[in-house]
Amino acid sequence: MKREKIALVTGSSRGIGREIAIRLAGLAAGVAVHYHENRETAEAVVRSIRQKGKASHAFRADLTKEKSVEGLVYSVQARFGRVDILVNDFGPFIQKPWDTLTGMDWEFILRGNLLSSFFCMKAALPGMRKRKWGRVINIGYNRAEHLGAFPNITPYAVAKTGLLILTRTAAKAEAASGITVNMVSPGLIRGGRLPSGGTFDEAALGTAKDIAEAVLFLASEEARAVTGTNLIISGTWKM
Repeated sequence: MKREKIALVTGSSRGIGREIAIRLAGLAAGVAVHYHENRETAEAVVRSIRQKGKASHAFRADLTKEKSVEGLVYSVQARFGRVDILVNDFGPFIQKPWDTLTGMDWEFILRGNLLSSFFCMKAALPGMRKRKWGRVINIGYNRAEHLGAFPNITPYAVAKTGLLILTRTAAKAEAASGITVNMVSPGLIRGGRLPSGGTFDEAALGTAKDIAEAVLFLASEEARAVTGTNLIISGTWKM
């Protein structure tokens, strides 16, 4: 990968997104850190990236709103000149029985996990097309392929399954543009959101670093022939 590439990682002030943003500093010349509420944690990620000798800046945006997303991508492009690598990590989560959900719950989860990625892709893809190079990596979840019944996370499962379809649709549509579009789907992550009331073997738990390593590969030149793929990183969880 040429060193001038610029990455934008949504939801990168903490957790998996934070790890991805810091690790991408090893590939890209600059990393845009996105946050919604906690500027302090976002600035800590920026400092970590700058310590690696790479450019970084924190940007606030509400990704459930298209105009806010357009403003985010515009601001990143204004500061860094481009967005070459887009990682859609932002994705809120609600765990409650499906029949207690409200319409607002559904809208929040669908907008946060599906529409937000659509908005980001729509805003960033024109620049990638112009340069005939781009990497889009969407963060999913490891059961999206199975179309199973998940009574306590129904909107989340629906949204991430939709994100997989969107990923493969965009991959096919952008194949002639030098742009790859893939998904990385974590299972259970140490320090992350775990189902309540369960005990889990260490072999079933991954780490944020595991997810970041998969993203780094898909963002690299070595993955230029990989597109429309859902890379599941989940150890033995639900094997």
